[in-house]
Amino acid sequence: MWDINTGECLRSLQGHTGLVYSVAFCSNDHILVSSGNELIIWDINAAQHQILDGHSNWIFSVAFSPDGQTLASGSQDETIRLWSTNTGECLGVLRPDRPYEGMNITGATGLINGQKEMLQALGAIEDEM
Repeated sequence: MWDINTGECLRSLQGHTGLVYSVAFCSNDHILVSSGNELIIWDINAAQHQILDGHSNWIFSVAFSPDGQTLASGSQDETIRLWSTNTGECLGVLRPDRPYEGMNITGATGLINGQKEMLQALGAIEDEM
């Protein structure tokens, strides 16, 4: 954390195992959230933190609700998760519909690898034989 007037580093928070992609302050509290490999909520007055588990890939964005009670996190795992800032509990998961969700393409003929990969990115599955 930096003093914006002097440019002096006031405090460094340690806890991430890799890059940090996003940071947000809660507007009405002493709470900060940071994201990267992990999603971490910091109490900057107590110098404590809590890791919120749930995403399966990088977390690129975070934002607090206007009342500060809910945190939203967006991940490369194609989900947005909503969290309670009081308990750290995941309140819900938002995921867009994918047009081929659950379609089994095992044994499908006439598809090249690129086409199979695209169908899988859109939700299709292929069982290993």
